[in-house]
Amino acid sequence: MITENRTKTVSSKATLDSLKAAAFDFIPEPAIVVDREGALVAVNEAAEALFGQGLALLARGRFKAALPPDSALVSLINRAVTEETAVRERAIEIALFGHPPFEADGAASPLDDGAVLLTLHVRGGALGVDRASDVAGLRSVVGLGRMLAHEIKNPLAGIRGAAQLLKSGAKADDAPLAQLIVDETDRIRRLVDRMEAFSDDAAPERSAVNIHQVLDRVRALAANGVAEGLALRESYDPSLPPVWGDEDQLIQIFLNLVKNAAEAAHGRRDGRGEVFISTAFRHGVRVRASVGKPGYAAPLEVRVQDNGPGVPPQLRDHLFEPFVTTKSHGVGLGLALVAKLVAGHGGLIDFESEPGRTVFRVLLPVAPSARLPEVTS
Repeated sequence: MITENRTKTVSSKATLDSLKAAAFDFIPEPAIVVDREGALVAVNEAAEALFGQGLALLARGRFKAALPPDSALVSLINRAVTEETAVRERAIEIALFGHPPFEADGAASPLDDGAVLLTLHVRGGALGVDRASDVAGLRSVVGLGRMLAHEIKNPLAGIRGAAQLLKSGAKADDAPLAQLIVDETDRIRRLVDRMEAFSDDAAPERSAVNIHQVLDRVRALAANGVAEGLALRESYDPSLPPVWGDEDQLIQIFLNLVKNAAEAAHGRRDGRGEVFISTAFRHGVRVRASVGKPGYAAPLEVRVQDNGPGVPPQLRDHLFEPFVTTKSHGVGLGLALVAKLVAGHGGLIDFESEPGRTVFRVLLPVAPSARLPEVTS
C-alpha cells in the first residue's frame, strides 16, 4: 500500500503514527523502520533503490531474524532500544539479501512503541543502478528545470538565429563553428523539452551509438570552450562495439565530465593542465542487478582523467549528491545528474582521486546483437 505521502508500508500490523511520514520518504539516505518484534514496518524510496526487491521479500518474516547473529545492524538497533537514544556507528559492513557486502555509516533512533528508525549512509565513490539516489534533491532539480524551461527556450531561439546569420556570412574556416552553435542550441532545446516531461522513472530512448563519435563531439566542444589552452589527449580502442544508449544523454554525460576535468586541470599553478579521454573493452565486467535477477554485462569503459589538484577527501563520499561541489561558484548539480543518467542506461560510474590525478570511469552496456571483441591472451 502507498499512502498519500508515498511512504511504502510493508506491514499492516504496525503503525507509522509516530513518524512524519512525508519527511521520512524524502530522507535522501536509505531509511528503514523496524518494530519491537523485529519486523520490517516501512522503507523509504532511497532504501528501495539501494536494495531493490529484497526489502519487500522480508515482509513475510522478521527483519532482524534474517540477519546474522553478529550483525552490526542488529547490534545498532538493540543499542537504540536499550539506551533509549539515537546511536551511530561508522564503517559498518553490511551484507543483505544476497548483495555483495558494502560499507556504510549507520544511525538508529528509537521511536514510539519500541520501533526503531535505521538510516544508512553508503560510503565509497561508486554509483550504479542499485545505489540509492538523492530523491529529494533530484526532485528539486526537476521542479527547477520545469520552472525555467520557458525562460531558457526564448534566448535559445535568439542564439540559434544569430548563429545561422553568422554562418551565412562566415569564412569557410569559421562555418563549422557557427554550425556547432546551431547544433548545440538544438540539443539543449531537446533536453529542455525532455525536462518539462521529466520523471524519475523516465527511460532513455536508446539505440546503437558509436561512442567515439559522441566523444569526438564532446572533445570539439571542450577544445573550443572550457578546455582551451589545455593539452587534450585521447586514446580510443577502435574495436569497440556500439553502446546501447541515448546519444543526447551520452553527450550530456561526457560533456559534464570533460568540463569538470578541464576546470580542475586549469587549477594547476604550473600551467601544464591536461585532460585525457580513453576507451577500452573490459571482458567479464558485470553490473549487479536487483535481487532475483542476474547481473548483466557493461563492458564498454570510458575514462576521463585530469591532472588537477584532486577531489578534497571530505567530499569524496558525497560527490554524486546534488548541491555538493568543489567550485567556489558552482551549484553542484552536474555530477548528480550524470550519475542518474548513467544509472538510467544500466551503467556504473565511479572515480578515484589523488593530488595530480583524478579519473572518472563510466561503464556502459553494448548494443544488442553487437559483435564483441575477442579475448586476447
